[in-house]
Parts: sequence; structure tokens; C-alpha cells
Amino acid sequence: MLDEVTGALAALTECLDTEEDLNDLLGRVCDQVTRAVPGVDAATVTLLRDGAPHTAASTSEVATRLDLRQYDLGAGPCLTAAEEGMLIRATLGDATRSWPEFADEARRAGMGSFLSAPLVLGDGHAGGINCYSAHGHGFAELDERLLDLYTTAVEAALRGHQRYLSAQRAVDQLRTALDSRSVIDQAKGMLMAIRSVSAEEAFRLLVARSQQENVKLRHVAERFVADVARRTE
Repeated sequence: MLDEVTGALAALTECLDTEEDLNDLLGRVCDQVTRAVPGVDAATVTLLRDGAPHTAASTSEVATRLDLRQYDLGAGPCLTAAEEGMLIRATLGDATRSWPEFADEARRAGMGSFLSAPLVLGDGHAGGINCYSAHGHGFAELDERLLDLYTTAVEAALRGHQRYLSAQRAVDQLRTALDSRSVIDQAKGMLMAIRSVSAEEAFRLLVARSQQENVKLRHVAERFVADVARRTE
């Protein structure tokens, strides 16, 4: 079983090198948890955003429907794990006592056991990894520990990936800012030469045109530089 967990985490690590979209990564998490935890027939990931739950990834339409039913009712194993930060392991009998309306829906869907672990990703994201089994006693205490182990590793991996993406966005923004400054300075220099004005006046003229046309200053500068270049060809 530990080999399966290790293999699932290795596959997730490979995904981190190629995938940048959080929802795509969570889809891989769902796929891999069916390998990491024995007896999982379907898996989903619930995310909370401003307290509102939604299913970000799923291996099954049936499981997605059961997630949505819990959101509608405001009760159920995956919602309890996500909102209260506690690991939940329940049979259909347990669910009938704790969440009777959800249990009725799960029974009709052919699901008999539930296992959910809280998931904390940072950057405003929290939720849970949810496992569904068609068997009445589909999950044991060992499965609970395996899911807890897998979830802890997933949290660490995804947090690191989120930090990498955040740094990448900052670099891209800095590059854009530097490019913008370069073309604006170029346009200012041309205006100073063409109209015999100071740097401050040249910049004021560019800003005035940007506001008049409701166009970003960088785009105004790029267009001006291109126009001057065409005239001098």
C-alpha cells in the first residue's frame, strides 16, 4: 500500500513540472488518490472560496452529484471535512445518522462508504479530498491514515507550486513594467526632439493623449514610436 502511495506522489510530482493550472493539478490529485487509497471507486476535490464550496475536480459524475447534494443541503462528509478541518470516515449507516438526506441520495447512487480529508493550500484556497466507495465498509482505519499521509504530501507539493507560479507572475509583471518604461522613454525622447519640449512636458503630452483616448500609456507610446518610424523610412 505504501508503494502505491509513493507511486501516486511521484506521479503528482511529475505533473507539477508540466501543469500550471490549479484545476488541472487537482484533477491529477483525484486520479492518483484512487491509486493511493484502496477501495476508492470515485474521488473529488472540494474547494472553499469565501466560504462557498465547489467541486474543482472529480473522477465521476456520480461523485460530483453527491458533492453538489451536500452543498445544497449544507451537510455531508466532504463538507464537514472541508469546513471543519477534520478527517471524516463514515459508512452509509453513519451517514444516515449524521446526514440523513445526503445518505438517501448516496444510497440511490450506489455509494456505501465515505472518506474525506481536509486540504489547505494557502492563497485563499481550502477544501478537502473526498473518496467514495460502493462497498458498505469500504474504508478501514489504515485507509484513513493513508489518505491523511497523501493529503499532507499533496498540500506541501501544491503550496510549493503555488509559490513558484506567484514568483513567475511577479517576474512577468516586472518584465512588462520594464518594457513599458523603455518604450515610454523612447516616445518621450522623440517628442522632445520633434517639439523641442522638456522631458516633463513630453511625458505630460503622452499622458494627456492616453486619457483622451482611454488607452494605456504604453500603447500610446508604442503607437507614437511606430508612427515616427514610418515617417522616417
